[in-house]
Amino acid sequence: MKKEIVFISLFILGGLSVFAQDATPKADVRESAERARIREGRASGELTNKEAAGLNAQQRHIRRAERRAKADGTVTPAEKSKLNREQNRASRNIRRQKHDSQVKP
Repeated sequence: MKKEIVFISLFILGGLSVFAQDATPKADVRESAERARIREGRASGELTNKEAAGLNAQQRHIRRAERRAKADGTVTPAEKSKLNREQNRASRNIRRQKHDSQVKP
């Protein structure tokens, strides 16, 4: 009996986590696009190693915030709004760093 209860509870929790993973598809698409922009900037020399490191740290912060938002199984509109603001800020920072006068030697 205990095994059945454990199995059922794990099944339900697993279902909730799968649902939560799909709760922010727009954020996931933006994250991959921004990682690509950073890679392109490094490859072209528009971003120095230090700039790229800072931008990657910002992306890690956004991924952690997204994981925290998904942790309880639902992503509230306020959490989505916060993620969107952070991604907008990161996108601006990428553009600013790519278009400043610093180039990778």
